[in-house]
Amino acid sequence: MKTPILSIRPATLDDVPAVGALMAISARELGGNDYPNDVVESALESGVLGLDTRLIRDATFYLIFVDTVLAACGGWSFRRTLYGADGRGSRHPEVLDPAVDSARIRAFFVHPCFVRRGLGTLMLTCCENAARIAGFRSFELAATAGGERLYRANGYAPGKPIEYAVGPGLAMRGLLMHKAIGRRSAETAMP
Repeated sequence: MKTPILSIRPATLDDVPAVGALMAISARELGGNDYPNDVVESALESGVLGLDTRLIRDATFYLIFVDTVLAACGGWSFRRTLYGADGRGSRHPEVLDPAVDSARIRAFFVHPCFVRRGLGTLMLTCCENAARIAGFRSFELAATAGGERLYRANGYAPGKPIEYAVGPGLAMRGLLMHKAIGRRSAETAMP
């Protein structure tokens, strides 16, 4: 049996249609485990879930392929916006200061055919490493219920619960999460 070949590369604007399709199938099939279908559909339509193409233009959004199949996507940001797609009204393009601000971990989606294979952790490691190179020493994100499990398993601490308004009378619950690295984390990890 042939071993699948994994590859990671930055996304380009030409990838937008494929990324949109991946996000939609992931949200519908995997998000349906944690949210009612009308909430998932409204989250996709309202832009709470979806692609912020600024991440692509900033070269901080990546794709994972298994052989030639797009299997996962995700990114990080040095800008203030915490979540949401292009159409979402709450855009905050201000650049963060790595000395005092946390890099944003954003828009992680895995194709349902590739869940539980370590692709989310691989993507998270890729994004954290890129943010570290840019000078960041902490990370922040707004997790969906499904994403929360991945982030907790990778050292993210839960913060306050949040609700994203996705439509009239509909909300998607989530959780702010944070992870710090650096001297303090390394010292605590030592025996």
